Amino acid sequence: MKKLLSVAGVALLTVLAAVFAFGQPAHAAAGFSVANGRLYDANGTEFVMRGVSHAHTWYAQQTSSFANIKALGANSVRVVLSSGDRWTRNTASDVANVISLCKANKLICVLEVHDTTGYGEQSGAITLDRAVDYWLSIASVLQGQEKYVIVNIGNEPYGNQGYATWATDTGNAIKRLRSGGLTHTIMVDAPNWGQDWSFTMRDNAGTVFAADPQKNTVFSIHMYGVFDTAAEITDYLGRFRTAGLPIVVGEFGFNHSDGNPDEDTIMAYSQANGIGYLGWSWSGNGGGVEYLDMVTNFDPNQLTSWGQRIFNGANGIKATAKEASVYAGTTPPTTTPPTTAPPTTLPPTTPPPGGCTASYTIVNSWQGGFQGEVKVTAGAAAITGWSARWTFASGQTVTQSWNATISGSGATYTARNVDYNGRLGAGASTSFGFIGSWNGSNAIPAVTCTAS
Repeated sequence: MKKLLSVAGVALLTVLAAVFAFGQPAHAAAGFSVANGRLYDANGTEFVMRGVSHAHTWYAQQTSSFANIKALGANSVRVVLSSGDRWTRNTASDVANVISLCKANKLICVLEVHDTTGYGEQSGAITLDRAVDYWLSIASVLQGQEKYVIVNIGNEPYGNQGYATWATDTGNAIKRLRSGGLTHTIMVDAPNWGQDWSFTMRDNAGTVFAADPQKNTVFSIHMYGVFDTAAEITDYLGRFRTAGLPIVVGEFGFNHSDGNPDEDTIMAYSQANGIGYLGWSWSGNGGGVEYLDMVTNFDPNQLTSWGQRIFNGANGIKATAKEASVYAGTTPPTTTPPTTAPPTTLPPTTPPPGGCTASYTIVNSWQGGFQGEVKVTAGAAAITGWSARWTFASGQTVTQSWNATISGSGATYTARNVDYNGRLGAGASTSFGFIGSWNGSNAIPAVTCTAS
């Protein structure tokens, strides 16, 4: 389960003393590398993380999660591990199996030690130095996997106390990993339960980056209640981009006990600026944040509203993830996808003032099945909710949907907005999708839209 964040009052803002400019680093010969604030895979192709965290250390039997996460479009997975200090240790053989599962499913593995969470404030939490001991103890299964593995030294390595030494401790941890023979890209989390409200990571990132002999370090910010406005999100991420320092959103959610993060801006700004993101988390949350589960009981057919949002929503994983080029030409682990048919759209009518219209598109079609999409557009005035209705004439049925709640009565189906896409400005649009079945013909129905 995710440790509940404990966030103190937001500190006074400080400004960067200088803008750091970094040129092309000495690349790790066989794996990921960093240059000019961007992450590149072993082929020299830019890689932007689009994935989620999976709590492997507490649910080690859920090995099918890797394939299920991939099937929903992710290109990476952040895997929770334990050094054995707070939870059951993940052995070298177990970590080797995790890596093999990532590779089999064409995912980039971001491996993290969770025992550091909230050090200085959380009882039992370990130091980054102790986390390095763990990484070096399993170095034999990490070495040779630099094309597929990124090492996230320790999750949220400080709470809201004692974090002043974050930069020194993080720099020393990186140096020890390099001295121990690990040439992987290293990811480092911010203090303050990962949220860096004190700007300790932001203002010391250049020093930490320079401490890495390989200049192959990526910074990870966790965005929960501290990042509840667009201005806070764009300012924080934008400063790293301006400084030429690599940044990813290593965790975020659509809600949290410490506030309501602006996930729409997190995802939109990340997509517009080539910044990776890893949502929290696949399934198995406890301690009052069960609502952060993306699927219910590890079942990929039971996506929650958060799961629908991050996988299938605007700027989500399905629409924006690009598989790492190191997997090009390898045999996919899943069956051959259906043949894609040219999109067919029934044009919408002119939207009335204050109302909405909807258009129906067949995106893909294969024998016995198809993927449909409906685009909803507000009229001349903003709306706060909508529903779309259509009646199939050829016996089609809907079997799965996303970005809407769909119900059927005979051949008639009604789709209603979910919590994050009901409000539309004048002339604005949103869309939802579904998988359906057909037999004989697949005629396009007329769709009506009702605003609320």
